[in-house]
Amino acid sequence: MENRKIGIVGAGAVGASAAYALTLMGTCSEIVLFDVAPGVAQGKSIDIAQAGYYAPGNTNVTHVDAAEDMKNCDIVVITAGVPRKPGMTRADLLMINAKIMKDVVGNIVKNSPNAIIICVSNPLDVMTYAVHKISGWDRNRIIGMAGALDGSRMAYQIAQTTGVNISQSGSLVIGDHGENMIPLPHKVTIGDIPSNQLISKEEMQGIIERTRFGGAEIVKHLGTSGYYGPGRAIAHMVEAILDDTHTVVPSSTLLDGEYGYSDITVGVPVVLGKNGIEKVIELDLDDETKAQFKVSVDSIQEGVTILKENKII
Repeated sequence: MENRKIGIVGAGAVGASAAYALTLMGTCSEIVLFDVAPGVAQGKSIDIAQAGYYAPGNTNVTHVDAAEDMKNCDIVVITAGVPRKPGMTRADLLMINAKIMKDVVGNIVKNSPNAIIICVSNPLDVMTYAVHKISGWDRNRIIGMAGALDGSRMAYQIAQTTGVNISQSGSLVIGDHGENMIPLPHKVTIGDIPSNQLISKEEMQGIIERTRFGGAEIVKHLGTSGYYGPGRAIAHMVEAILDDTHTVVPSSTLLDGEYGYSDITVGVPVVLGKNGIEKVIELDLDDETKAQFKVSVDSIQEGVTILKENKII
Protein backbone atom coordinates (compact mmCIF):
# COMPACT_ATOMS: atom_id res chain seq x y z
CA MET A 1 0.00 0.00 0.00
CA GLU A 2 2.64 2.53 -1.07
CA ASN A 3 0.15 5.21 -2.18
CA ARG A 4 -2.01 4.91 0.96
CA LYS A 5 -4.95 6.27 -1.03
CA ILE A 6 -8.39 6.38 0.62
CA GLY A 7 -11.65 6.94 -1.19
CA ILE A 8 -14.71 8.11 0.75
CA VAL A 9 -18.08 7.73 -0.95
CA GLY A 10 -20.49 10.11 0.73
CA ALA A 11 -19.08 13.46 1.91
CA GLY A 12 -21.78 14.12 4.47
CA ALA A 13 -21.07 14.63 8.15
CA VAL A 14 -19.70 11.11 8.77
CA GLY A 15 -17.60 10.87 5.61
CA ALA A 16 -16.17 14.35 6.07
CA SER A 17 -15.41 13.70 9.76
CA ALA A 18 -13.50 10.54 8.77
CA ALA A 19 -11.51 12.50 6.18
CA TYR A 20 -10.78 15.24 8.72
CA ALA A 21 -9.64 12.74 11.37
CA LEU A 22 -7.38 10.94 8.89
CA THR A 23 -5.88 14.23 7.73
CA LEU A 24 -5.10 15.35 11.29
CA MET A 25 -3.56 11.95 12.01
CA GLY A 26 -1.39 12.07 8.88
CA THR A 27 -2.38 8.47 8.15
CA CYS A 28 -2.85 8.66 4.38
CA SER A 29 -1.01 10.18 1.46
CA GLU A 30 -4.24 10.88 -0.43
CA ILE A 31 -7.95 11.14 0.42
CA VAL A 32 -10.54 11.44 -2.34
CA LEU A 33 -14.12 12.50 -1.57
CA PHE A 34 -17.21 11.88 -3.71
CA ASP A 35 -20.81 12.89 -3.12
CA VAL A 36 -23.85 12.99 -5.38
CA ALA A 37 -24.78 16.45 -4.06
CA PRO A 38 -23.07 19.03 -6.30
CA GLY A 39 -20.28 20.99 -4.65
CA VAL A 40 -20.33 19.14 -1.32
CA ALA A 41 -17.25 16.96 -1.90
CA GLN A 42 -15.35 19.83 -3.50
CA GLY A 43 -16.11 22.32 -0.72
CA LYS A 44 -15.31 19.90 2.09
CA SER A 45 -12.12 18.65 0.42
CA ILE A 46 -10.84 22.23 0.22
CA ASP A 47 -11.75 22.94 3.85
CA ILE A 48 -10.14 19.73 5.14
CA ALA A 49 -7.04 20.24 2.97
CA GLN A 50 -6.55 23.66 4.53
CA ALA A 51 -6.80 22.12 8.00
CA GLY A 52 -3.98 19.81 6.94
CA TYR A 53 -1.58 22.75 7.23
CA TYR A 54 -1.46 22.01 10.97
CA ALA A 55 -1.27 18.23 10.65
CA PRO A 56 1.71 15.87 10.49
CA GLY A 57 2.61 14.41 7.12
CA ASN A 58 1.34 15.71 3.81
CA THR A 59 -2.17 14.46 3.03
CA ASN A 60 -3.48 15.43 -0.39
CA VAL A 61 -7.26 15.88 0.03
CA THR A 62 -9.16 16.08 -3.26
CA HIS A 63 -12.58 15.31 -4.73
CA VAL A 64 -14.09 13.80 -7.86
CA ASP A 65 -17.32 14.85 -9.56
CA ALA A 66 -18.13 11.39 -10.90
CA ALA A 67 -17.97 8.08 -9.02
CA GLU A 68 -16.06 6.40 -11.85
CA ASP A 69 -13.25 8.94 -11.43
CA MET A 70 -12.39 7.57 -7.97
CA LYS A 71 -9.70 5.08 -9.00
CA ASN A 72 -6.98 2.83 -7.59
CA CYS A 73 -7.84 3.33 -3.93
CA ASP A 74 -6.30 1.07 -1.28
CA ILE A 75 -9.36 1.44 0.95
CA VAL A 76 -12.82 2.74 0.07
CA VAL A 77 -15.14 3.88 2.87
CA ILE A 78 -18.86 3.84 2.01
CA THR A 79 -21.06 6.21 3.99
CA ALA A 80 -23.62 6.78 1.21
CA GLY A 81 -27.32 6.19 1.83
CA VAL A 82 -30.50 7.86 3.04
CA PRO A 83 -31.77 8.01 6.64
CA ARG A 84 -35.14 6.55 7.51
CA LYS A 85 -37.88 9.16 7.07
CA PRO A 86 -41.38 9.40 8.57
CA GLY A 87 -43.74 6.92 6.91
CA MET A 88 -40.88 4.88 5.48
CA THR A 89 -40.93 1.17 6.34
CA ARG A 90 -37.80 -0.76 7.19
CA ALA A 91 -38.20 -2.63 3.90
CA ASP A 92 -38.39 0.70 2.02
CA LEU A 93 -35.17 1.90 3.66
CA LEU A 94 -33.39 -1.38 3.01
CA MET A 95 -34.26 -1.42 -0.67
CA ILE A 96 -33.41 2.24 -1.29
CA ASN A 97 -29.99 1.95 0.37
CA ALA A 98 -29.26 -1.44 -1.19
CA LYS A 99 -29.90 0.03 -4.66
CA ILE A 100 -27.50 2.86 -3.84
CA MET A 101 -25.01 0.25 -2.64
CA LYS A 102 -25.33 -1.67 -5.91
CA ASP A 103 -24.25 1.38 -7.89
CA VAL A 104 -21.49 2.38 -5.46
CA VAL A 105 -19.97 -1.09 -5.17
CA GLY A 106 -20.14 -1.62 -8.93
CA ASN A 107 -17.95 1.44 -9.39
CA ILE A 108 -15.51 0.32 -6.71
CA VAL A 109 -15.13 -3.15 -8.22
CA LYS A 110 -14.44 -1.62 -11.63
CA ASN A 111 -12.18 1.25 -10.63
CA SER A 112 -10.45 0.09 -7.41
CA PRO A 113 -10.32 -3.69 -7.93
CA ASN A 114 -7.70 -4.29 -5.23
CA ALA A 115 -9.33 -2.18 -2.52
CA ILE A 116 -10.57 -3.09 0.92
CA ILE A 117 -14.09 -1.79 1.60
CA ILE A 118 -15.27 -0.39 4.93
CA CYS A 119 -19.06 -0.17 4.95
CA VAL A 120 -20.62 2.45 7.24
CA SER A 121 -24.05 2.82 5.61
CA ASN A 122 -27.12 1.79 7.60
CA PRO A 123 -28.62 -0.60 8.41
CA LEU A 124 -24.95 -1.47 8.83
CA ASP A 125 -24.90 -5.26 9.04
CA VAL A 126 -27.41 -5.78 6.21
CA MET A 127 -25.61 -3.29 3.97
CA THR A 128 -22.29 -5.00 4.67
CA TYR A 129 -23.89 -8.28 3.59
CA ALA A 130 -25.12 -6.57 0.41
CA VAL A 131 -21.59 -5.34 -0.34
CA HIS A 132 -20.33 -8.93 -0.08
CA LYS A 133 -22.95 -10.23 -2.50
CA ILE A 134 -22.62 -7.36 -4.98
CA SER A 135 -18.81 -7.41 -5.06
CA GLY A 136 -18.24 -11.15 -4.86
CA TRP A 137 -14.94 -10.40 -3.11
CA ASP A 138 -13.28 -12.50 -0.41
CA ARG A 139 -14.68 -11.84 3.04
CA ASN A 140 -11.47 -10.38 4.42
CA ARG A 141 -11.84 -7.38 2.08
CA ILE A 142 -15.33 -6.31 3.25
CA ILE A 143 -15.61 -4.87 6.78
CA GLY A 144 -18.57 -3.21 8.48
CA MET A 145 -17.76 -0.38 10.91
CA ALA A 146 -19.75 -1.25 14.02
CA GLY A 147 -17.94 -2.27 17.20
CA ALA A 148 -15.25 0.39 16.80
CA LEU A 149 -17.95 3.01 17.38
CA ASP A 150 -20.08 1.06 19.84
CA GLY A 151 -16.97 0.25 21.87
CA SER A 152 -16.01 3.91 22.10
CA ARG A 153 -19.54 4.73 23.23
CA MET A 154 -19.29 2.09 25.93
CA ALA A 155 -15.90 3.42 27.02
CA TYR A 156 -17.45 6.90 27.26
CA GLN A 157 -20.21 5.60 29.53
CA ILE A 158 -17.66 3.78 31.72
CA ALA A 159 -15.58 6.95 32.01
CA GLN A 160 -18.68 8.97 32.90
CA THR A 161 -19.54 6.48 35.64
CA THR A 162 -16.07 5.97 37.13
CA GLY A 163 -14.31 9.25 36.41
CA VAL A 164 -11.38 7.28 34.95
CA ASN A 165 -9.66 8.53 31.78
CA ILE A 166 -11.69 7.26 28.79
CA SER A 167 -8.56 5.84 27.14
CA GLN A 168 -8.14 3.55 30.18
CA SER A 169 -11.55 1.96 29.62
CA GLY A 170 -11.41 -1.23 27.61
CA SER A 171 -14.67 -2.30 25.99
CA LEU A 172 -16.09 -5.02 23.76
CA VAL A 173 -19.40 -4.94 21.90
CA ILE A 174 -20.60 -7.71 19.56
CA GLY A 175 -23.81 -8.47 17.69
CA ASP A 176 -25.68 -6.13 15.36
CA HIS A 177 -25.07 -2.40 15.10
CA GLY A 178 -28.41 -1.45 16.63
CA GLU A 179 -30.70 -2.11 19.57
CA ASN A 180 -29.61 -5.76 19.72
CA MET A 181 -25.91 -4.98 20.19
CA ILE A 182 -24.31 -6.95 23.02
CA PRO A 183 -21.86 -5.11 25.29
CA LEU A 184 -19.80 -7.72 27.17
CA PRO A 185 -19.14 -6.37 30.68
CA HIS A 186 -17.19 -9.46 31.78
CA LYS A 187 -14.63 -8.67 29.07
CA VAL A 188 -14.19 -5.06 30.20
CA THR A 189 -11.10 -3.80 32.00
CA ILE A 190 -10.32 -0.34 33.33
CA GLY A 191 -6.60 0.27 33.36
CA ASP A 192 -6.09 -3.55 33.46
CA ILE A 193 -8.44 -3.82 36.46
CA PRO A 194 -11.53 -6.04 35.94
CA SER A 195 -14.56 -3.77 35.67
CA ASN A 196 -16.44 -5.57 38.46
CA GLN A 197 -13.82 -4.27 40.90
CA LEU A 198 -14.82 -0.68 40.15
CA ILE A 199 -18.39 -0.85 38.86
CA SER A 200 -21.43 -2.42 40.54
CA LYS A 201 -23.80 -4.69 38.63
CA GLU A 202 -26.45 -1.97 38.71
CA GLU A 203 -24.03 0.61 37.35
CA MET A 204 -22.88 -1.74 34.60
CA GLN A 205 -26.47 -2.42 33.56
CA GLY A 206 -26.97 1.32 33.21
CA ILE A 207 -23.78 1.57 31.14
CA ILE A 208 -25.00 -1.21 28.84
CA GLU A 209 -28.39 0.42 28.29
CA ARG A 210 -26.87 3.84 27.61
CA THR A 211 -24.41 2.25 25.18
CA ARG A 212 -27.23 0.54 23.27
CA PHE A 213 -29.06 3.81 22.87
CA GLY A 214 -25.98 6.02 22.59
CA GLY A 215 -26.80 7.01 19.02
CA ALA A 216 -30.40 7.84 19.91
CA GLU A 217 -29.21 10.10 22.74
CA ILE A 218 -27.21 12.18 20.26
CA VAL A 219 -30.19 12.35 17.88
CA LYS A 220 -32.36 13.60 20.74
CA HIS A 221 -30.08 16.58 21.27
CA LEU A 222 -28.90 17.30 17.72
CA GLY A 223 -31.83 16.13 15.65
CA THR A 224 -29.34 14.08 13.64
CA SER A 225 -27.03 11.16 14.33
CA GLY A 226 -23.44 11.60 15.53
CA TYR A 227 -20.52 12.01 13.17
CA TYR A 228 -17.32 12.80 15.08
CA GLY A 229 -17.41 9.43 16.88
CA PRO A 230 -18.11 7.43 13.70
CA GLY A 231 -15.53 9.46 11.78
CA ARG A 232 -12.78 8.72 14.30
CA ALA A 233 -13.80 5.05 14.48
CA ILE A 234 -13.43 4.80 10.70
CA ALA A 235 -10.01 6.44 10.91
CA HIS A 236 -8.96 3.93 13.59
CA MET A 237 -9.84 1.04 11.27
CA VAL A 238 -8.14 2.63 8.27
CA GLU A 239 -4.97 3.17 10.29
CA ALA A 240 -4.94 -0.46 11.47
CA ILE A 241 -5.16 -1.65 7.86
CA LEU A 242 -2.65 0.75 6.32
CA ASP A 243 -0.10 0.31 9.11
CA ASP A 244 -0.70 -3.46 9.33
CA THR A 245 -0.97 -3.17 13.12
CA HIS A 246 -2.96 -6.39 13.67
CA THR A 247 -5.31 -4.52 15.99
CA VAL A 248 -8.39 -6.24 17.44
CA VAL A 249 -11.49 -4.30 16.38
CA PRO A 250 -15.07 -5.62 16.63
CA SER A 251 -16.46 -5.37 13.10
CA SER A 252 -19.39 -6.62 11.04
CA THR A 253 -17.96 -9.70 9.39
CA LEU A 254 -19.25 -12.44 7.09
CA LEU A 255 -19.21 -15.55 9.26
CA ASP A 256 -18.15 -18.91 7.86
CA GLY A 257 -18.95 -21.32 10.67
CA GLU A 258 -17.73 -19.12 13.51
CA TYR A 259 -20.15 -18.89 16.43
CA GLY A 260 -22.25 -21.55 14.67
CA TYR A 261 -23.36 -19.30 11.79
CA SER A 262 -22.52 -18.96 8.11
CA ASP A 263 -23.43 -16.57 5.30
CA ILE A 264 -24.46 -13.72 7.62
CA THR A 265 -22.67 -10.51 8.59
CA VAL A 266 -22.61 -9.61 12.28
CA GLY A 267 -20.30 -7.83 14.69
CA VAL A 268 -17.52 -9.96 16.20
CA PRO A 269 -13.93 -9.19 17.17
CA VAL A 270 -11.47 -9.44 14.28
CA VAL A 271 -7.80 -8.69 13.74
CA LEU A 272 -7.26 -5.88 11.21
CA GLY A 273 -4.11 -5.66 9.11
CA LYS A 274 -2.89 -5.07 5.57
CA ASN A 275 -5.22 -7.73 4.14
CA GLY A 276 -8.25 -6.31 5.90
CA ILE A 277 -9.60 -8.99 8.22
CA GLU A 278 -6.56 -11.08 9.11
CA LYS A 279 -8.40 -13.30 11.59
CA VAL A 280 -11.88 -13.75 13.06
CA ILE A 281 -11.70 -14.22 16.83
CA GLU A 282 -14.20 -16.73 18.19
CA LEU A 283 -15.07 -16.02 21.81
CA ASP A 284 -16.50 -18.55 24.25
CA LEU A 285 -20.00 -17.24 24.93
CA ASP A 286 -22.17 -18.32 27.84
CA ASP A 287 -25.72 -19.51 27.19
CA GLU A 288 -27.28 -16.11 27.89
CA THR A 289 -24.94 -14.32 25.50
CA LYS A 290 -25.45 -17.01 22.85
CA ALA A 291 -29.19 -16.38 23.06
CA GLN A 292 -28.65 -12.62 22.71
CA PHE A 293 -26.31 -13.22 19.77
CA LYS A 294 -29.01 -15.31 18.07
CA VAL A 295 -31.47 -12.42 18.43
CA SER A 296 -28.91 -10.16 16.70
CA VAL A 297 -28.31 -12.63 13.89
CA ASP A 298 -32.04 -13.21 13.39
CA SER A 299 -32.75 -9.48 13.14
CA ILE A 300 -30.02 -9.09 10.49
CA GLN A 301 -31.31 -12.15 8.65
CA GLU A 302 -34.75 -10.52 8.43
CA GLY A 303 -33.22 -7.61 6.53
CA VAL A 304 -31.22 -9.90 4.27
CA THR A 305 -34.38 -11.88 3.49
CA ILE A 306 -36.21 -8.68 2.50
CA LEU A 307 -33.47 -7.85 -0.01
CA LYS A 308 -33.45 -11.38 -1.42
CA GLU A 309 -37.24 -11.54 -1.73
CA ASN A 310 -37.20 -8.27 -3.65
CA LYS A 311 -34.31 -9.51 -5.79
CA ILE A 312 -32.08 -6.61 -4.76
CA ILE A 313 -29.24 -9.05 -4.10
